[in-house]
Amino acid sequence: MAGILAWFWNERFWLPHNVTWADLQSTEEAAFPQAEDLYLAFPLAFCIFMIRLVFERFIAKPCALGLKVQANGPQKAQPNAILEKVFTAITKHPDEKRLEGLSKQLDWDVRSIQRWFRQRRNQEKPSTLRKFCESMWRFTFYLYIFTYGVRFLKKTPWLWNTRQCWSGYPYQPLMPDLHYYYIVELSFYWSLMFSQFIDVKRKDFGIMFTHHIVTVTLITFSYVTNLTRVGTLILCLHDAADIVLEAAKMANYCKCQKLSDLLFLTFAVVFIVSRLGIYPLWILNTTLFELYEALGNFPALWVFNVLLMVLQILHCFWSYLIIKAAYRAISKGKVAKDARSDVESSSDEEATVPRSKALHSSMATNGTSGANGTNGYLTGGTCSEEH
Repeated sequence: MAGILAWFWNERFWLPHNVTWADLQSTEEAAFPQAEDLYLAFPLAFCIFMIRLVFERFIAKPCALGLKVQANGPQKAQPNAILEKVFTAITKHPDEKRLEGLSKQLDWDVRSIQRWFRQRRNQEKPSTLRKFCESMWRFTFYLYIFTYGVRFLKKTPWLWNTRQCWSGYPYQPLMPDLHYYYIVELSFYWSLMFSQFIDVKRKDFGIMFTHHIVTVTLITFSYVTNLTRVGTLILCLHDAADIVLEAAKMANYCKCQKLSDLLFLTFAVVFIVSRLGIYPLWILNTTLFELYEALGNFPALWVFNVLLMVLQILHCFWSYLIIKAAYRAISKGKVAKDARSDVESSSDEEATVPRSKALHSSMATNGTSGANGTNGYLTGGTCSEEH
């Protein structure tokens, strides 16, 4: 095992020329990031998940009920053994031929059978109350960690001059605030990695899972190699849009139409400006060019930049969905099912809705901070829930 770890953490790969792991060992005079510190993220991720459960039950749920958020889920399909067997064992979307056969067997009209299958597909869809509680938790965490990040970064020289990210490397002492910021963010994304399997399921589950893996990998490797200064910039930048998105979703679930529209428009602007403007011009510029100028070429540099470019590709994909949805809503006043809605919409049919409803229902996108960059996410809006 020791041999495998030594091979994996080869300093010729992970560190610039003339830098060794010995240079990054903590001393009595200064502390530096240590790989062992990352073990703290696992128990802390569990604690964050438990705090979330308590928060959603005792804070978010009473707030939702006080705001008259709908607590009931979709209407359940009436029990029918034959249709249930077809649904669970054969298909959830029967074709025309099978519908006709079931119609004759049950003496039901085809439209009633179609309605049963639609209701059955939606039966396990989470209630608006559950989605509100989930969004309120994310909003609270993103607001807290973004505020903390801004307060920390405004006192640092690398916020205003990205070349300071590499000045004095590797002898950049680990400040307690930076250590706390990094470990809490890493713990949160570890908790998202696991909670994603029990959270509201959406169509871009695979993309979001990839996003979380990339984020956790970037945070881990940048911490171990002491490239944490630029890491704090990336984390803070990604958290900005996530706050607005979760606020917009909560307004949507509360049926505060005008507020929801305003917040979704604000989110779209913040997301596109931060992910397609500031991120490439500020972050990628310093990691692709300033890092190379300051520390030279080394293999891990390309690993970091490839992962950062993967994030940028995801940013472009989500920005495309936002712009497409906004254009469709504004130009046509109608929206088909959301590109990242819940697993099943309340209706399998395209809905025609007023322009304002179409806008916010189609633009529910969560950007990731490192996320979440988000977290970048699209979620179903009221358009699909009002049927």
